Amino acid sequence: MARTVDATPKVRSRREGAAVALDDLDRKLLNLMQGSFPLEPRPYSAVAAAAEITEEEALTRVRRLLRERIIRQITPIYDTRALGYGSMLVAAKVDPEHPWAAAQIINSHPGVSHNYLRNHEFNMWFTLAVERDSRLGLDGTLEVLSDLTGAESIRQLPTLKLFKIRMDLEMEGDTNALASAGAEQAPAPLSAIDYDELDVAVIRATQGDMPAVAEPYAPAAERLGLGVPALLEHLAGMRERGLLRRVAAILYHRRAGFSANGMGVWQVPAERIETLGPRMASFRGISHCYQRPTYEDWPYSVFTMAHGRSKEECDAVLDAIAADTGIGGRATLYSSTEFKKIRLLYFTDAFRDWEAQHA
Repeated sequence: MARTVDATPKVRSRREGAAVALDDLDRKLLNLMQGSFPLEPRPYSAVAAAAEITEEEALTRVRRLLRERIIRQITPIYDTRALGYGSMLVAAKVDPEHPWAAAQIINSHPGVSHNYLRNHEFNMWFTLAVERDSRLGLDGTLEVLSDLTGAESIRQLPTLKLFKIRMDLEMEGDTNALASAGAEQAPAPLSAIDYDELDVAVIRATQGDMPAVAEPYAPAAERLGLGVPALLEHLAGMRERGLLRRVAAILYHRRAGFSANGMGVWQVPAERIETLGPRMASFRGISHCYQRPTYEDWPYSVFTMAHGRSKEECDAVLDAIAADTGIGGRATLYSSTEFKKIRLLYFTDAFRDWEAQHA
């Protein structure tokens, strides 16, 4: 039987608030917007056609979903590792009585995109990225953060194999849909990819919030001095090369009805990771799946992030994985507080400014 750490999941966020009522068309539109926003001059026309509505209705609904904070942002999603940034997940033991003080320090680093309080003695979990020409590097940055926060202990959990990274909330499916396996895929590459000055300029011009207008790529194209077709052709090439993962809507999970997320960590024997990692990743309720290093006090080699409309739904997804794979050694860490959740901004001065202050 799977061993699960008991916890009360976070069902409400100070930032995001309670779930908002959505109708069937909202849910269909959100699935389409998360899947892959088209690289076309009028992408909402294609989205509308798939939803069987008009372009104007699609835009009106998306603007409302943004205004009501169900959609967090519509944005290109670039690949941190492909761009040569060093990155890893970090687990830290900080003062459980005053975690916000440590969180404020950790959140000050521009490479921290996610930071959560979780139900474990390693209670603060955050992702950290540094530029490839960082003076401090990952080790030096963590040393500074450890000193500033007074963390009792830090565990570095870099990605050894990437089986899945795609945060699509299944808005139309039920628990059985979330707990079902789909097609398996080979692990994704982790190495950096060559890029040039035009790639950097395109990233700087397009990253961040895209406007909810009929021609959302036009403002970036104008800033770059390119026509929209030329920008779209370049973005398509960046996607083929692996620099751009996709353009998509990112949701406020809890506002969209997904009030729980559980990080299921598994004791998978080393000789079975290659086989079981892709299988675990294929479940529709799993957004992220990685192989990470183990320690004497941390025996879990495969991490799966489950999302559900309740703790019970997350448990159902993870229980289905256990039943399918036969892996019983598991712990589930639920988040109790979201300290930070952003998309990284690349090639800015923020990283150098932080290091100039702390190096």
